[in-house]
Amino acid sequence: MNASLTLSLIRREVAGRYRGSALGLLWSLLNPLFMLGVYTFFFGMVMKSRWTFPDQQSTTHSTGEFAVILFCGLIVFQFFAEVISQAPGLIVANANYVKKVVFPIQLLPVVSAGAALFHAAVSLLVLLVFAYIVFGSIPLTVVLAPVVFAPLVVLVLGITWILASIGVYFRDMGQIVAPLVTATMFLSPVFFQRTSLPAWLQPWLSLNPLAIPVESFRDVVLFGMQPNWTALGSYSIVAMAIAFLGYHFFQKTRRGFADVL
Repeated sequence: MNASLTLSLIRREVAGRYRGSALGLLWSLLNPLFMLGVYTFFFGMVMKSRWTFPDQQSTTHSTGEFAVILFCGLIVFQFFAEVISQAPGLIVANANYVKKVVFPIQLLPVVSAGAALFHAAVSLLVLLVFAYIVFGSIPLTVVLAPVVFAPLVVLVLGITWILASIGVYFRDMGQIVAPLVTATMFLSPVFFQRTSLPAWLQPWLSLNPLAIPVESFRDVVLFGMQPNWTALGSYSIVAMAIAFLGYHFFQKTRRGFADVL
C-alpha cells in the first residue's frame, strides 16, 4: 500500500509543480539547460576552466565537451540541492498530513526524493543526447548510473528525515541549510577535478557528500570507466548508517509535531 501511495504522491508532486504553467513539464528540461548555459559561459569562457580527460595529459577540449562534463556533475548536485533545500520546511508545508493519524508522514521525504529523481532522470536523458553529439558515442558503463546514484539517494533520505524533523521545532533551519547547500556545490568536484587540488587536500574532498557520487557518476556516464568501488562501498555504508539514524530520529521526534504545528 505504501509503495502505491508513494508513487501516487510523487506523480502529484511532479505534476503540481508545473500546474498552471504554459510549458508544464517542459520546465523540468529548460531549467537545467538554462543553468548549464550560465555555468558553461562563466566557467568555460570567462574563467577558462579546463578538464583533463582520463588517460590523457592534455586539457585541450571544446566548450561543448566542457559543458557536457559540467552538466553531468550538475545533475548530481541538482538532485541533492532540490531535496535538501526543501527538507527543513517539508513537514511544516504539509501540516495537514500530521494530524491524520493514518497517514505515514515518514513518506514525505521519500516523495520529495522521488520527485527530484524524476527531474534527474530527465536531465540524464538530455545529457546522453548531448554526450552522443559531442563525443560521438555513449559508453556501455552508463548502465551503472543507477548503481552509483543509489547511495546518494539513501544518504539524502537520511539527512532529509533529520532536517525535516528539526525544521518543525527550529524554523531557522531553512536559513542555515541554504548557504550550506551552495557551499557544498562549490566545494565539490562539479566545477573542478580532485587532481587540481594539492595532494594533501585531495583525500579530504571525500568528506563532501557530493564528491564520490559526482566523480563516480561522471566516470560511468561519460568516461566509460568503472567507479572506485572501494570508495563507493565505504560511501554506501555511511549512507545507510545515516539513513537508519535519520529515520529513527524522525520517528522519535514526530510525536511532538502536532503540538508544535
